[in-house]
Amino acid sequence: QVQLQESGGGLVQAGGSLNLSCAASGGTFRDYSMAWFRQAPGKEREFVGAISGPGRAVYYADSVRGRFTISRDGAKNTAYLQMRNLSPQDTAVYYCGQGRSKLLAPNWQVASEYRYWGQGTQVTVSS
Repeated sequence: QVQLQESGGGLVQAGGSLNLSCAASGGTFRDYSMAWFRQAPGKEREFVGAISGPGRAVYYADSVRGRFTISRDGAKNTAYLQMRNLSPQDTAVYYCGQGRSKLLAPNWQVASEYRYWGQGTQVTVSS
């Protein structure tokens, strides 16, 4: 059974930065794509970005492209989300998910394409 654990959330002022981590245990980390989603109160879970198993393909939501960077370290079984120039609109619980194969699914923006999820980490950006 795969388990995912996010960390690194917190409170930051607008314009600040945070680095999130997603540690995976169980399974073979390099064989599966990873993604980050976020969910603000009263809203649906929203795609942030995704990275293929080998890390060669990376996609971002328009709202974060140029500010957020996704990466992964196979030796550490960990995926990362570096967030820069944060705004209050980025406030949400951030979740990492593991896909069903190395490749990103055609609907890589859809939460149902990812089979395992962490419990989330809260990111709050104050104005």
